[in-house]
Amino acid sequence: MIGYIARRIATWSLLVFVAVNLTYFIATAFLDPRSNYAVRKPPLPPDVVDATLSSYNLNEKTPILERWWTWLTNILLHWDWGSSPVGVSVNDQIAYRAGVSAQLVFGATVLATVIGVGLGVYTAMRQYRVSDRVTQAISIFLLNIPVAVIGLAVVLIGITVNQTTGQSIFFVSGARSIDVDGFWPTVLDRLKHLILPTITLVIAQYAGLHFLQRSLLLDTIDADYVRTARAKGLTRGQAVRKHALRTAIIPVAVGIAFAVPAIFTGAVITETIFGWEGMGRYFVTSINTNDIHGAVAVAAFGALATAIGAILADVAVVVLDPRVRVNR
Repeated sequence: MIGYIARRIATWSLLVFVAVNLTYFIATAFLDPRSNYAVRKPPLPPDVVDATLSSYNLNEKTPILERWWTWLTNILLHWDWGSSPVGVSVNDQIAYRAGVSAQLVFGATVLATVIGVGLGVYTAMRQYRVSDRVTQAISIFLLNIPVAVIGLAVVLIGITVNQTTGQSIFFVSGARSIDVDGFWPTVLDRLKHLILPTITLVIAQYAGLHFLQRSLLLDTIDADYVRTARAKGLTRGQAVRKHALRTAIIPVAVGIAFAVPAIFTGAVITETIFGWEGMGRYFVTSINTNDIHGAVAVAAFGALATAIGAILADVAVVVLDPRVRVNR
């Protein structure tokens, strides 16, 4: 297993390296850092703009290969991802925003997975019963509602609860309050900020997992090995949990592992509605402000998260499916 994981890490490390460097050249070709200074009033002298951009390694008058090599060596030797066109450190932005997104993404993904997979198993074992039809109808309804609408509805519910109780039970903007001190007060404050955006992401994610798990389990629930297990004395529920679910959950586990990176950088709407300065909003801001280094850093973060997700998916497949051999 260790050798298998090492080979996967080596393969994905090469892919991430190539993808990140390719992204640098693409971002350099399409983004114009100089435009950030064109709208200044009064305008800065051209030589001042050139000197400023050169200090940030963003002057397009410098050959691109020279800029790329400087950027790459700074990362490899100092882990310095550069600065924005106005001098903001990309390292500081990524460190803060990755933590903000992690708070939101991991909790929401775990809850959506538990709810979605649990409902999938529950409804598959009660196919065409009232509970199956009701939960499917609810999931279909939620699956067709845009995330923006879900988020705004959750905000409205949160505000209504606060007004009804006369207390700030839920916070609808930001990831934390700036005037809270102490460990437990800080934890409580973070939870109050986290509840509503987490609910939004859970509602937006769980329905797809529900239908996927239900469909996959229905394909295996009457398989020969499940019937054999029942013939040996297991109840229907025991046979499904120990045998059918083990096979049916593999595609779900793989899908979740690959979905986490996309959620990290793609929860733009949810972060915007709730005022969370996470990776998704930073990526959009980087593009809008022609921040080459910021955009590439977000792409690198997404590529790394994808690689980690892929490796975890491979490990999950090996653990769940004994037919997969890792020595090839």
